[in-house]
Formats: sequence, C-alpha cells, structure tokens
Amino acid sequence: MFDIRPARTEDAAALTEIAARGEAHWGYDASFMTAFRDIYKITEEFIRTTSTFVLEEDGCPIGFYSLVADGEETELEYMYLDAGHLGRGFGKRLWAHMTDQCRTMNIRGIGLVCGPQPKAFYSKMGAVLIGETDSLVLPNRRVARMSYSIPARQS
Repeated sequence: MFDIRPARTEDAAALTEIAARGEAHWGYDASFMTAFRDIYKITEEFIRTTSTFVLEEDGCPIGFYSLVADGEETELEYMYLDAGHLGRGFGKRLWAHMTDQCRTMNIRGIGLVCGPQPKAFYSKMGAVLIGETDSLVLPNRRVARMSYSIPARQS
C-alpha cells in the first residue's frame, strides 16, 4: 500500500539516502556524489522549516519532495524517488500531490532546478525551461532552471 504523508524529523537520514541513490542512478562518479551528499543532506531542521512530504510503500519511505517558500517565490527543492521505483508512475503521484499541496497553500507557481536527466520528466509534467544556472555540485556545470504554473483546481 502507498501513502503520502508529511515528513517527520526522524526521516532525515532516510530521505538523504533516497536523494543520493536517486542521483547516483544517473551514473555520477564518486567525487560528484560526495559533493552532492554534503550539499543536499536533509536535516531535521530542514524538515521542520519546509513543506516536505514522503511517499511510502508499506510504511517504508521510497520518495519525497520539498517545497521551500522564500518570500514571494516557492521552489521545488527536492523531488526524488528511490532508483528502484523509477518508471512506475510514482513520480506522477508525487507531482500530483505537490500541485494539490501548492493549491492548498495558495501557491500559484514554483521554480525548480534540475540536471539533464530529470528535465524530461518535469517538461512532461508541464514545467517550462526559463534558463540555466550554475550547479552547486560541479564547478563550470550549468543546470536547467524551470518554472511551473499551478493549474486551477478542476471543478
């Protein structure tokens, strides 16, 4: 059985591992993954101060996403699935939950940054490329900057 629930502080280590395994799936080398883990470690404080939701299968976390509001802007900071669950519709399930959550929070649009591999997924979900930005993990690497307008709730 699958469920999406708010993250708890005790999920921090498991979510960091899901993100790392999800990123490693794309074949990055050890130095990239070391930097990724340092920069994108999920902390208890992060969970306490953001809207983070966990996708569980039979009570075990298999994916998550986080929304970070900074004044007028909201960013999709994380959206990861454990690599063994890619391609099975769970990303779409997380995306639908995220858009519903945005509507509940009265968020009309989000920004996101992603590497080349997940860019196709975000485009398929309706996000549009608005430019590039510097990678936090690798110097001299550019990554996609995308935007997504939250559609109104269907009545």
